[in-house]
Amino acid sequence: MVGHSKEGSFFRLFYPCGSSHDVQYPMWLPRSEYVTALAKYLGWDSSITPYISSLIFGHPQVPVPWSAPFVTGVDKKPLIIFSHGLGAFRTVYSALCMQLASHGFLVAALEHRDGSACATYHFADDDPTNAPLKEVWVPFSKVEVGMKEFYLRNYQLHHRANECVRVMQILRDINAGVVFNVLKSDFDLQALKGRMDFNNVAIMGHSFGGASTLLSLAKDDTFRCAIALDAWMFPLEDASYTNIQKPILFINAEHFQTTSSIQKMKRLNAGNRESKAITILGSVHHSLSDSAFLSGFLADRILQPRAKLNPEQCLQATITSALSFLQKHLDLPGNIPSLDSLSEEIRACILSDFPITNSSKL
Repeated sequence: MVGHSKEGSFFRLFYPCGSSHDVQYPMWLPRSEYVTALAKYLGWDSSITPYISSLIFGHPQVPVPWSAPFVTGVDKKPLIIFSHGLGAFRTVYSALCMQLASHGFLVAALEHRDGSACATYHFADDDPTNAPLKEVWVPFSKVEVGMKEFYLRNYQLHHRANECVRVMQILRDINAGVVFNVLKSDFDLQALKGRMDFNNVAIMGHSFGGASTLLSLAKDDTFRCAIALDAWMFPLEDASYTNIQKPILFINAEHFQTTSSIQKMKRLNAGNRESKAITILGSVHHSLSDSAFLSGFLADRILQPRAKLNPEQCLQATITSALSFLQKHLDLPGNIPSLDSLSEEIRACILSDFPITNSSKL
C-alpha cells in the first residue's frame, strides 16, 4: 500500500523470486472482512458465512513464497498491471498473476477503491507518525433504485483506469528507490530499484477489469498492448473507442458475452490489425479467476454455472495465449512457451474467434 489515504494505491506485487529457505504461503483470503464482503456481494446470508466459509472457500493459500527475495541479476523485467472484476479484490486472480511472474514479469494486481471491489480499505490519517492508524473500509457500491447503472459504472471505469495509470507512476518511483510501503513487510522494495523495464508494459484485466484495461490504453501511452479477459463492455462509452488504438487480445469464455458486447469488441479490433480475439471453449465467466480452483465442499454447488473445461486446462490455454500475444508486442526473451507446446486436447479448446453462442443478459 502506497499512501495512507484513499488517493493512494493498493496492489499485490507478483515477481520472479530467488530460492528461499523459509517458505510461507499467503492466505488467498487476506482477512476475515473479505470473506464477509464477498459473501454479501454474492447474495449469501452474511450472518452464517463465518460458520460455513470453509465449506465454500476451503482454506486456500497462494502457492508462492511470501516476501521471497527478488531474483538476482541486473536485467530489467517487463511489467503488467492487472485490474480485477466487479466484486473481486487483489488476490482473486493469483493463479494467472503467479504464472505470469514465473515467466519473468512483474505483475501489479490492483485492488480498486472505486466501490467495485467487494471490500477494500485505506487509512483515515495521512500522517504516518500518528499511531495506531485507523482503517477506513470502502464497501461495494450497489446500483440504487432509480439510478442509471451506466452512469455509476462509467464513473467507476474512469476511476479504475486512473488508478491503473497511478500504479505506473508508483512503479516508476519504486524503480527509483523512493517508495515506502505503508503495510508491514519483510520484502525490501530497494531490491526492485533499477530492475523494471518501462519500455515493455502491458495491461490486463477480467470482466470490469477488462473494460478498465481498454480505457487505460487511451489514458497512458506507456501501455503497449492490452489483454481483456471476458471484458464487460457495458460501462465503456462510445466516445472513447477512437482513442483506443493499441493492440488488444480479447480472451472470452464460451458463455458470457452478448451480441452487443461482441459487436463492441469487433469495433475496437477493427481499428488495429494486430488485435485479435479467442474463445476458450468449455469455459464460463469465472473460469478466468481463481474461483475455479476453490476447494470447499460447497464451492461447486454454489458457484454456477459450472464449466465443462478443467480449470488447469483453462489456465494453461489462457496463459499460453496471453504469453504468445505479449511476445509479439513486447520485447521478450525467446523462451516464452508457444501454443504449439500445449497438448492437442487443450489446443482444441482455443477458438480463434469470438464466442459462437451467448447466454448472458449483461
